[in-house]
Amino acid sequence: MSLDDPVVITCSISGAIANREQCPAIPYTPQEYAAEARRIVDEGGVHIHIHARKPDGTPSYEIEDFQAITDAIRAEVGDAAIVNYSTGTIGVPVAKRIEYLRACRPEVAALNMGSMNYAKYSKSKKQFVFNMVFANPFGEIIELLEAMNELHIKPEHECFDVGHVGSLAPLIDMGVLKEPLHVDCVMGVVGGIPPTARNLAAMVDNIPAGSHWGVIGISRDQWMLVSAALTLGGSIRVGLRTTCTCRAARWPPPTAS
Repeated sequence: MSLDDPVVITCSISGAIANREQCPAIPYTPQEYAAEARRIVDEGGVHIHIHARKPDGTPSYEIEDFQAITDAIRAEVGDAAIVNYSTGTIGVPVAKRIEYLRACRPEVAALNMGSMNYAKYSKSKKQFVFNMVFANPFGEIIELLEAMNELHIKPEHECFDVGHVGSLAPLIDMGVLKEPLHVDCVMGVVGGIPPTARNLAAMVDNIPAGSHWGVIGISRDQWMLVSAALTLGGSIRVGLRTTCTCRAARWPPPTAS
């Protein structure tokens, strides 16, 4: 990618961790997802990343919830935006994740490219707010990739560190991963690469030539990383999913704002 290439603006409507106690603007119902999709399209966004929820806000991996949300978005914005499903989670079998991909057929699905510690740390409390092991072994990555290839779903490779970027090469060599790639550098999660412009440049230097790439910045660092990505010629992903650590008095308005 270069500065002459178009920038793809992706918005992540919700997520699976934050809730309305932390941010009142997070959508729960299909109608609320659709309203956010309208705001995104009206502001120039063309790519919408979703984690499904039940109407009470509970994270969902059920076909009916992904389908209801997708149908509501399509009814609101038609083909004006690409729909992208999350497949990253803890404790949900790969087969169940493939079920909603097969039933709903999004254009794009996110694919996490490596295992890691996944945490949020509070300096004021001197303790972790949460911490877990986010397991993404090659066997599961390949199983998801093979399903996406069969279903003609474009994978969005979420890379939380330089080593995750390096994991792309053997999959290309095996033939299970088809170029050109769509790679996102996820930065700011404790356990992943620290969120600096220099580190973003290092990740980009390791992405296979000819790939489309973007940045996903977590929390306040999102805005600095957006600027860095645009300067380097990349695309961007923003939204409530990645701004869930701001103080309550400074919560952002709905996703596209």
